[in-house]
Order: sequence, then structure tokens, then C-alpha cells
Amino acid sequence: MKRFNQFLATLLMLSLTTAARAYDVAPVSDPQALGFSSARLDRIAAWQQTQVDAGAFSGAVAAMARDGKVVYLRAVGFRDNAKTIPLQPDAIFWIASMTKPVTSVAAMMLVDEGKLDLAAPVYQYLPEFNDMTVAVETKDPGTGTSDLKREAPNRPMTVEDLLRHTAGLTYPGENTTVHQLYVSLYRDSGAWGRDKTLADFVAALAKLPLARQPGEVWEYSNATDVLGRVIEVASGQPFDQFLETRLFKPLGTVDTAFWMPPEKLSRLIDPPGGSRPAIYDVTKPATLFAGGFGLVSTAADYLRFCQMLLNGGDLDGVRILKAATVRRMTTNSLPPDIRFVGELSSYVGPRGGSTWGLGFAIRRDAAWSVVPGSVGSFTWGGIWGTYFWIDPAERLIAMQLIQVAPTAVGPFQRTFRDLTYGGLSVPDRGIPASAAAPVTIDAATLRTYGDTYAFSSISAHDKQERGPVGNLPREFGGLGIDLRMEDGGAKVVSTLPHMPAAKAGIMTNDIITHLDGEPLQDLTLVQTIEKMRGSVGATARLRIVRKGQDAATE
Repeated sequence: MKRFNQFLATLLMLSLTTAARAYDVAPVSDPQALGFSSARLDRIAAWQQTQVDAGAFSGAVAAMARDGKVVYLRAVGFRDNAKTIPLQPDAIFWIASMTKPVTSVAAMMLVDEGKLDLAAPVYQYLPEFNDMTVAVETKDPGTGTSDLKREAPNRPMTVEDLLRHTAGLTYPGENTTVHQLYVSLYRDSGAWGRDKTLADFVAALAKLPLARQPGEVWEYSNATDVLGRVIEVASGQPFDQFLETRLFKPLGTVDTAFWMPPEKLSRLIDPPGGSRPAIYDVTKPATLFAGGFGLVSTAADYLRFCQMLLNGGDLDGVRILKAATVRRMTTNSLPPDIRFVGELSSYVGPRGGSTWGLGFAIRRDAAWSVVPGSVGSFTWGGIWGTYFWIDPAERLIAMQLIQVAPTAVGPFQRTFRDLTYGGLSVPDRGIPASAAAPVTIDAATLRTYGDTYAFSSISAHDKQERGPVGNLPREFGGLGIDLRMEDGGAKVVSTLPHMPAAKAGIMTNDIITHLDGEPLQDLTLVQTIEKMRGSVGATARLRIVRKGQDAATE
């Protein structure tokens, strides 16, 4: 009987192991059954090969899944910058800020369990933040010198603020006195290194003033690293152990971690430029488990994570999050009067046709958005070019893993997104139904694709039913105008050449006071831009006040 019980226990263990890996990452043999054209999908690898040949990046792994089945998983190029070792689909990438959605899911798991309160002040878990102040910087107009004062916050930062980047924290970037304090935190404090801990970092960070009042501004920041420390305190486990035991093992991910052991280094892709900054050196063990940027992963692993989200928190019968929690994470969490500041404010915010949930950027504008797919699609990426999105309306997951310099990321994301939706089955317009012949792409053909698949400005459902949109200086929708709300209306920050606003003679520093006869002075930037959205060819009447002119013009 004892041996029989041991047999049953072994059989049960084997069945659980099989269930954990039941989501098959092998691509289906017939993409057509999932609504994709094989010939169109082949253009992805063909385009990526042109980039490898041109030296844009050494290699790329692309993956797509639809209806819970993998449609596409392919590697192109090389693992090393010398281009001697072919890249394989199981290549390991530093995913940088694609760590943030993982950390956000971990936090919401604790919310589901009643161990973490979104509305609680952060100091309830991290007492170091109990006496936070807010920096107020003033400049002497005569001398140009800055004076930094500290004032009390209007309210404490909350756990939800950490998840939605409204905590008042910042990243070093702007050339202001308070931002220089954050530069010193990373450079001089001694609390920032792979051999430090989240507790070390949080203790040093809490000594700095906040850059903004909590809740007033969306600003991309190190809030997710602080969230990792909150998870440690609320769970009673080191952050890496919590992820491994509570998320990675239940999901069946096997290559996602904060560093790579020696036996896996042969699958780690080389960094751009050939060297890794010390804090990003994932070849060495870490004790600072950075929730904002620290993980490495593979396409197969991250597909499993994304599929869990698309399934409403469940994968292979293992429940990670409540379905309602996933909906909350992927729904706008920002108040209507929020201001968007910082380098990514043109990506998350009204100018980007998107908003922020709890860990993800979300498409909110049906007419135009930098977030691909249908309204409600959610996404994020990493500084070296890793990128994913989930389109619930199309039941689609897509990701591209590359390693390039941060300044080069944008075009690769846009083209991959366009070719992904271009792979959906639509009337072929003369494109062969099969990929029997080798697929090649030249520069002229690629330009044609770029002009056709303008998915930043239209819905994914339009696919190819739209003609060329022309060569714009950057992707933009609507009037082609960048605004900032000021007393009296919307101030024109800039206009884009060849777009309607510029053609109509609108100039930088103009103040738009009325739209179609309605005053703008009491509206937020979000409300103003939404009023300016419209179908192609629609007209808008603007009343403008221009410096040096006595009367408004329309």
C-alpha cells in the first residue's frame, strides 16, 4: 500500500508538471486557422534580416499568439555582436522595463490576498517615507540661480501611486536642481549597485524630496523599484524569492530571473555597444532585485506571462490573479485632470492617445494612438528595445526582443507592430497565398509597407483597407499640434510640418481660446485634445489669440 501511495504521489507530481507547461510555445503549423497569412508573417523575418544586414541590431526574436496558441516564434540574426553565433528562439534578453508589469502583477497578487492595500500610504509598509517632503524650485530672474525649498506633501503617496507613476518620484533626466539630487542618488550615494539591496536603495531615496506633489502628475519614475521593496515587506520574502515561488514556478517560466547562472550564459544576447553598465550586468549575481528594470527573460517565458493576463489571470488552470484584478490593471487609473510630464509624456497621455492603468500603458483613443491594436490594448517595453503588447479585442499577444541603443528603439517597434497587424488575413491584393518562394524585402518595398500600415493613427481592424498616409516627420494624428493648457486656453507648443494646423497658419505660442465656438479655458488637456479628435476630412474652427495682434482670429 505504501509503494502504491508513493506511485500515486509521483503520478500526481508528473501530471502537475505537465499541466504547468500545457501552454505550448511551439508555433502552429497552419497560421491561417488563427486568422494569419503565412506569406504576410514571413515579411517580419525578411524585414528583420534587412536590419541585421544593415547593422541596426545583431539579432531579433519575434513571437505572436492568438486564441491561446502560438502563431509565430522565430529568431533572425546572431546572438553576438560579431555575428558569428546564430540566434535561437530561446535566446535570453535583458528585458529592462518589461520588468515593471511583472512587479505590478506581483503587487496585485498581494492585493488579491488582502496583504497589500492600494489606498494605504507607502509609509505604512516603508516607515522611511513617513516624513517625505516635496521640492519647490524657484529661480532668481536676475541672476538665474536656483533656490530649492522643501514643503509638506498635500497627501501621502499611496501604494496605488507607485503602480500608476503618480507618487511624485522621478528618474534623473531633466536639468533641474531636484533632478540632480536623483542623479547623485544613483551616482554618489553608495546605495545603488547590484551588490546592494532594495532596503538600501529605499533608505537613500527616502532622504530626497519628491519632485512633484503625490497624485498631481504622471511621471515615469523609480516607483516600481520602491514597489518591489513594498512587496518584500508585505510578503515577508525577498523580492526574487517571491517572484520565483509565487509567479514564475506556477506559470512554468524557466528562464526569467534577475541574473543568469553560468550554464545559461551561452543563450544571453550581447548588449548594444558590446558592454553592460555595472547595474545592468545580468551575467553577475544580484542582491538588488530591481522591480523596475532587473529581469532577463525569453520570448517563450514572457508569452506565458502575457497569456495569463489575456486569459484574465489564469494559465493552464493555475490562477495568478482574479479576473477583476486584471481588468482593473488594464483600465485607466488616472484622474481626468492629471498632468503628464517627463520624457515619456508624449507616449502616455493625450498626445499619445493612451493612458496608464496599474503597470501598463493602455490605448484609449480609437482614432489614433502610439499603443498598437484596438482600444483597451495594453503594452510596455524596455530601454534596449524589448517590446510587447496585448490586444484583447483581437485576442492577440505580440512581442519583439532586440537589443539596441535607447535612441534607436522607436522605428523598430513601429515597423514590427505594423507588420504584425499586416499579417492578419485580408484580401491579398496580388500577394502569393503561400511562402513557397523565398521572401525578400528591399528599401522601396519597406517604404510601401510603412505608408500603408499606419496603425498608430487607425484601428487594427482597418488593417489594409486604407491607402497611403504620406511620409510624416513623425507619427501623429488629428491636427498635428502639440498643446499645453494655460490661462485663457490651449497654448501651441509646436506644430508639425504639412499637417492641418501648420497649413492653416497656426504658429508656436498661439493661444487657442475656442473650438467650434466653445471656450477651452476651463478644460483639461485631455478634454481639449479629445474635442480636437475627428475623422479624416472633418473641419474644426479655432479662435486664436496671437501675441502682437489686438484681436482674435478664426
